[in-house]
Amino acid sequence: MKFTFNITASEMLRSFLQRHHFSKRTISAIKHNGALVVNGQTVTVRKQLAIGDILEVYLGKEIPSTNLKPYQQPLNILFEDDYLIVVSKPPYQNCAPSRDHLHYSIVEQVLGYLNEKQPGINPHIVTRLDRNTSGIVILAKHGFIHHLMSNLNIDKKYLCICYGKTEKEGVIDAPIARHPESIIQRRVDAAGKTAQTRFKRVEYKEGFSMCEVTLLTGRTHQIRVHFQHIGHSIVGDALYGGKHESYHHQLLRCTQVAFIHPIKNQNIVINDKYDAIETLFNMI
Repeated sequence: MKFTFNITASEMLRSFLQRHHFSKRTISAIKHNGALVVNGQTVTVRKQLAIGDILEVYLGKEIPSTNLKPYQQPLNILFEDDYLIVVSKPPYQNCAPSRDHLHYSIVEQVLGYLNEKQPGINPHIVTRLDRNTSGIVILAKHGFIHHLMSNLNIDKKYLCICYGKTEKEGVIDAPIARHPESIIQRRVDAAGKTAQTRFKRVEYKEGFSMCEVTLLTGRTHQIRVHFQHIGHSIVGDALYGGKHESYHHQLLRCTQVAFIHPIKNQNIVINDKYDAIETLFNMI
């Protein structure tokens, strides 16, 4: 991956890179297997840049972890460019390998796809979803892009189906902490980290509400914990009081993400138009 800059001020190359959000890890990787080129000549970070110089930055090549086993299976790709790939994840699939599910994760599926199309790219997960939550997942095509994305505000919207008739709309403001008796489960706890979830009921029928949900913070299992907290557990979420005889995964889906592209500086809004939640609501 290459970036080209027209230099408009005199400064040391190291300072220029830091000012443009190249992390210490990225700069170190460039030293080992990338390159810094000014006006066609390879230089080091100690190079003094001058007005009018043309700087080319070649990022260090990345090698995927040997723990990842790429595999080919059709992906539902919602957006892709040279820097990012955004896909729709089904339930019953991990974003990354875990102790209980070693392979067939979304990152391995994306790696398999990229190996066919653009060999040598190492995908990095930017936004994660629980194994049994479906919807949009963002991945970066290089660690540097992942670093830039981690410093951005990414707005995420979800749809869920929960038990009972919720308020028409509201904000759930309740801190979340790890459950003392579980390494997985979370709970509302005054000693936990601040957590806020905005919701709006968009439909109700026969004891079930479909809600549009916006995360104002990003805690583990936040939506699931918060909806249990207000007495409206998500259907199918056995971990948080929503067990259902017909649905064995939570009926929760990430349906939209919005952010400013870290390279192109464009406003990106991505919608997952797959109507799984609406379809299930009509069937429930």
